[in-house]
Amino acid sequence: MDKAALEEGTQFAPRFDASGLIVCVTVEAATREILMVAYMNQLALDKTIETGVAHYWSRSRNALWRKGDTSGQVQRVVSLSVDCDQDALMLTVEAGGDGKACHTGRKSCFYRQVTTDGGPRRLIFTE
Repeated sequence: MDKAALEEGTQFAPRFDASGLIVCVTVEAATREILMVAYMNQLALDKTIETGVAHYWSRSRNALWRKGDTSGQVQRVVSLSVDCDQDALMLTVEAGGDGKACHTGRKSCFYRQVTTDGGPRRLIFTE
């Protein structure tokens, strides 16, 4: 697909990387807070679109992962967007269960910030 068609056209043509994956940023519909970043392969993307429930590809387990199967935090898809060159996705979801998306038990996987405070780089907790 040429650049103009990819960036300005109406054809959905996700660009998976050499490993067959595409990055997916997941955002909570009500707050627009980033909950997590994960990857999808074609199967995970197809299942997400077909079922309306977020599916991802677990790189560590090398397996399809339906969010919420073990945690109860099923993510119901409100919308699926693609970035300008179609190599990243954004899922807007309603988070089920207790709404905690992170495996650490936090709402978001982004619960620390990098700071230097004039010294060495370190992490501070924000949640």
